Amino acid sequence: MQTTVAEDRAAAPTRSAARRLLWLPDGRGRRAAAWCAALPLAVVSVVVGCRSADADGITPIPQLLAFLPWLLVPVALGLLLSVVARWPLGCGWALAAAAVTGWFVQPYDSGPAPAPRGPVIAQLRVLTANLEFGGATDGLLSALRRERPDVVSVQECDVRCADALGSAAVREAYPYRNIITGRPAEGSAILSRFPLTHERGLRGELAMPGSVARIAGERLHVQVAHPMPPMPGQLDIWRTELGRLRGYAAGRSPEPTLIAGDFNASQDHAAFRAILDTGMRDSARDAGLSRTPSWPSDTTPVLGTQIDHVLVSNALRPRTARFLDLPDTDHRALLVELDLHRVTA
Repeated sequence: MQTTVAEDRAAAPTRSAARRLLWLPDGRGRRAAAWCAALPLAVVSVVVGCRSADADGITPIPQLLAFLPWLLVPVALGLLLSVVARWPLGCGWALAAAAVTGWFVQPYDSGPAPAPRGPVIAQLRVLTANLEFGGATDGLLSALRRERPDVVSVQECDVRCADALGSAAVREAYPYRNIITGRPAEGSAILSRFPLTHERGLRGELAMPGSVARIAGERLHVQVAHPMPPMPGQLDIWRTELGRLRGYAAGRSPEPTLIAGDFNASQDHAAFRAILDTGMRDSARDAGLSRTPSWPSDTTPVLGTQIDHVLVSNALRPRTARFLDLPDTDHRALLVELDLHRVTA
C-alpha cells in the first residue's frame, strides 16, 4: 500500500503536465466550461424556440432572429465547450440546436404558387433602394441611368432627393411619380415609366405611398414598404405596420400587386412570413437569392440580413434578381426582372 501511494505521488506531476499539455480541465474547470456552454445554448434555444412557434417574441429576440443563420456560431461554441467539459447532455443539446437552426436556414416557402393562366403582356425591371437619409441620391441616379428600371421604389428620400428626382433628366425618363417628402428618413417615392394613379398609401411613422400603374391595359398596384425597424420599445409599431402591409397584400388579391422596399424584417420574422402567407412571393427567394444580405452594407455580403424585398402577386413571375451596391447608404438596392401576366377569370 505504501509503495502504491508513493508511486501515485510520483506520477502526479506527470499527469498534471499531461493535463496542461492536452488542455484537459480538472473538475472545477469542467463545471465552468459546462456553465459557459449552457449560456449560448440557452440563448439560441429561446430564439429558435420562438421561430418554431411562429412568434417574434420580445427584445432581443426579433433583433436576433434577423441574423438566424449566424446563431450556428454560438451553437458551435457551446458544442466545443461541452466537449471540453465532457458533458454529454450539453453535446446533445448543441447538436439538437444546430439541427433545428439548420432546418430554418432553408428558404421559407409558403407553398407552391399556381401558374398564371394569362399570357405575358410585359417584362418589367423593378428597383428598390433605401438611400439612408438621402445620402445615396447620386448613387440612385447613376443606377437609374445604368440599369433603366421601369418602376422604382425609394425609401428615405429627403428634400434633396426629392429635388433630384424632379430634375428634367429624371422627369424625361420617369414622367410619372408619387413623391412624399418629410424628415430625412420619412420621405418615399414611386417612379414609373407607365402612367400612375395615386392610391391612398399605408399609414406609418415613415411614408409608404401607393399607386396603380397602367401597363398594357392591366392595372398593377405598386406599394412602397418602409415600416419602422424593430427597435426596443417600438416592437408594437413594427408589428402593426407589417400587419398593414399584410392587409394590403390580402386585400388586393387576385389583382397584380407589387410591394417593394425596406421591410425591416427577414424571412425569419413571423410578421413578415404572414405577408408571404397571403400568396405574395419574394422575388429574391424565387430567383435563388433568398439569404443574400442587403443590410448593413458595410458587412455584406459576408455578414448581414436580407430586409429589402420585392414581393409580387401571382400575376408577376420573377426571372432574375440582383443586389446593387450604392455609395453612402447602409442598404443594398435590389433590382428584379419580372414577367407580368394578363389576369384571366
